[in-house]
Amino acid sequence: MSNTISGKNLLRPSGLQCKNLHEYLKSRPPEVLSKLYHNPPICLAVFRELPVIAKHYIMRLLFVEQAVPQAVIASWCSKLYLEDHQKVVIILKELNIWRETALPGGLPGWIVHASFKKNLKVVLLGGGKPWTMSNQLETDSKPRDVAFLDGYALERWECVLHYMVGSQQQEGISADAVRILLHAGLMKRDEADGSPIITQAGFQFLLLDTASQVWYFILQYLDTIEARGLNLVECLTFLFQLNFSTLGKDYSTEGMSEGLLTFLQHLREFGLVYQRKRKAGRFYPTRLALNIATGQNKPLTKETGKEGYIVVETNYRVYAYTNSNLQVALLGLFCEMLYRFPNLVVSILTRDSVRQALKSGITAAQIIGSMHILKC
Repeated sequence: MSNTISGKNLLRPSGLQCKNLHEYLKSRPPEVLSKLYHNPPICLAVFRELPVIAKHYIMRLLFVEQAVPQAVIASWCSKLYLEDHQKVVIILKELNIWRETALPGGLPGWIVHASFKKNLKVVLLGGGKPWTMSNQLETDSKPRDVAFLDGYALERWECVLHYMVGSQQQEGISADAVRILLHAGLMKRDEADGSPIITQAGFQFLLLDTASQVWYFILQYLDTIEARGLNLVECLTFLFQLNFSTLGKDYSTEGMSEGLLTFLQHLREFGLVYQRKRKAGRFYPTRLALNIATGQNKPLTKETGKEGYIVVETNYRVYAYTNSNLQVALLGLFCEMLYRFPNLVVSILTRDSVRQALKSGITAAQIIGSMHILKC
């Protein structure tokens, strides 16, 4: 008797706080948000992720150069959606997109942030200064197509994941990436020998979809960005410029500051951009950069066809139909490997293997849940 479980990623592990764009921005001080709103790419990214009602309000206020009574704005939404209106009011206030002000006669009103309004007009209507990375380039003698960029992004990102699970294919991860994993609590130093080992949060991280993994990892990187001597506003602006770039097109590094060039190298290590050489005057954004902050998990070309099945028998044997070394290593965190075939792995849940997983902080509920979530 056996229980066959589809490998579709239908569940989302709980406990790991993976903020979306709005949750991240509203945690920033108002003065930082004001600086961010001086940059058109960020204004467009924020506007694009707003609820539909909030977009409606901002578009109606875009060309109004004075405060509008709150009662007037409330009348734009049906009373049937009063709860949605109240949520939108809070969201726009938390994001510092509008602020409360007093009108003549003491009536309360809302006025849109001047910089946000100005720069949103720029991206919607045209104008403004061209982005630094939009400088014209000569034709690349060795252009990179989408298939190459997808393969490169997958290879670089899986280096991080392989390192977390202790796979033999962990070569190539940078020391900087290891520091971020430790800072984020996804890994910790082993008390015995000081080597990094995966934590409970790290195991949950592995079960997220790729887009969520990358966004969470970048958020942890941004937490350390000022300690690196880099400018948070400058780096965030560049990150959102990448978000609006075209996959398969190369962009110029001309005019970038030293801080941005350093940031570009870090993104290169994580697979968000491809650059042939550090001093090359061009780079290619990958699909990981285009997905950033949107929550869209567009699979890379090499990821297609990775779904399979896990069969768990009552004698604790686990059969995983997969040819992914990463998925095999993930199973190895709580199973003892018995046999490895080209498209099949046979393992077993033992007292020692489960005890070792529990010692690393992986819970019994996570082990059971991973059988549902694991994409083989």
